[in-house]
Amino acid sequence: MSYIKRIREKLGSECVFMPGVRAIIVNDKDEVLLQFRVDHRCWGLPAGAVEIGETALEALKREVLEETRLEVETAEPIALYSGSSQRLMYPNGDEIQGFAVSFLIRNWRGKPCPDGVEGSELRFWSLQELPLNLLPMHKHTLYDFKKYDGTFILADNKLPL
Repeated sequence: MSYIKRIREKLGSECVFMPGVRAIIVNDKDEVLLQFRVDHRCWGLPAGAVEIGETALEALKREVLEETRLEVETAEPIALYSGSSQRLMYPNGDEIQGFAVSFLIRNWRGKPCPDGVEGSELRFWSLQELPLNLLPMHKHTLYDFKKYDGTFILADNKLPL
């Protein structure tokens, strides 16, 4: 049983602190892979929680494989997100506040395929034509990625408009 499920058994839907990872998977056209999330009925990055005993990189590789069927070859950490802007309530009432590292992935193997559980569709999007219905915290990540210059980003607590 996952760490977050064990915590949920004890605390119910109360807000819990959740360390996580986000994947900015880019193709050769500099388009970003997004998944249509089943839970929130919107687009978002492949992402998930870090399990006990796992490194952030191990969690990233596992989450990307689970949600997209892609194998990460190399990943570059580009930003850290924390604070109240990372608070999220799931449709079932569970609430989290994330503390997430986003990674840029340009080298990967495989053909994107949604898992059908967390995501129902996968699609590459141009950064200039992103969907309007993006998960707010992932919108923040993509906003920062657009201006990424190779310097690690300690994201502020404000969501971009």
